[in-house]
Amino acid sequence: MAGGSGDKLWPWSRENKPKQFASIGPGRITMLKRAYDRCLRLVPQENILVATLEKYKPLVQEILPDLKEENMLLEPIGRQTAPCTVYSAYTVFKRDPDAVITMVPADSIIENNDQTCATMKEAMVYAAEHDVLLTMGVIPTRPETQYGYIQVAGGKEARDAGKPAPVKTFTEKPDESIATAFCKSGEFFWNSGIYIWKAALIKEECESLMPSITELFAGWEKALGGPEEKAFLNKVYDDCPKISIDYGLMEKTERAWIFPINFRWTDLDNWDELYEDAPKADDAGNICNTGAYIIKDSKSNVILSENRQKLVAVRGLEDYIVVDTDDVLLICPRNREAYNDLASATGFPDFEKFR
Repeated sequence: MAGGSGDKLWPWSRENKPKQFASIGPGRITMLKRAYDRCLRLVPQENILVATLEKYKPLVQEILPDLKEENMLLEPIGRQTAPCTVYSAYTVFKRDPDAVITMVPADSIIENNDQTCATMKEAMVYAAEHDVLLTMGVIPTRPETQYGYIQVAGGKEARDAGKPAPVKTFTEKPDESIATAFCKSGEFFWNSGIYIWKAALIKEECESLMPSITELFAGWEKALGGPEEKAFLNKVYDDCPKISIDYGLMEKTERAWIFPINFRWTDLDNWDELYEDAPKADDAGNICNTGAYIIKDSKSNVILSENRQKLVAVRGLEDYIVVDTDDVLLICPRNREAYNDLASATGFPDFEKFR
């Protein structure tokens, strides 16, 4: 899934080139390419599909030149993850009714190692052998208010067992007091946004619990995968509600199960998360992505430039974000309140072209 806008990392992530198409480190490997390479360790290349917006098609083709055009699921407009789930389920089901689908966000930071691959394969086998809708869960390390939480049936004992278990409740982005209570209870996982299910099962559950979406896809059997697909999707998405798969389906189904993750995972959704996971340029905890830099009397800063050949010279900054692009220079304290206040000003008409 590579269709999100990524507006919480502006101006590094822009409307015309959101975070999944951006790179942070010196290797210039995009998040989409990292996600694609992980999938290559799990399934054959022809079984990897990329769901994105029609307007991002050229970016996908540039980053993944080996991806066949028929393996791009191009949504005309963004409608969150529920319509994307239905679109992908029908597409895969038409190709192989016995298939197992693994839905992976392109903008998650996940270690690409043997342990990750082994865990993902184990979950895929479990989904193939059981009539459950799996969501991959992460044991919280802090009361994070920007993540969704999943309560496991069976309480703390079930969570700590490290085995698949039924889901009891979903909660989307609680406030700090509730998130703290969730962490203390020992009954909750973070929702990674990674889902694994049989194509036939997710099709059945979507048609049962999300008829407001699936009924719009009437005639998909003929339209998807053929010359009529683009016109068909334009009509469907014009009327499609904007809804997440968690709210539209997972909170309602009786088949939701959690599969614990034992590898490192981060949802790259704000500057704090980027700071925690990006490689540090020096012992003072500064991040800088250029080939040449002079950083003195400064610590814990994020310093990014689109021009990787530019010399960056900084002195006397602490906990700041400095982002230099062709048309925007951002200098802001590295805290959510200050950043959100500044970034929200781009909503005014004079600044919309910079979003």
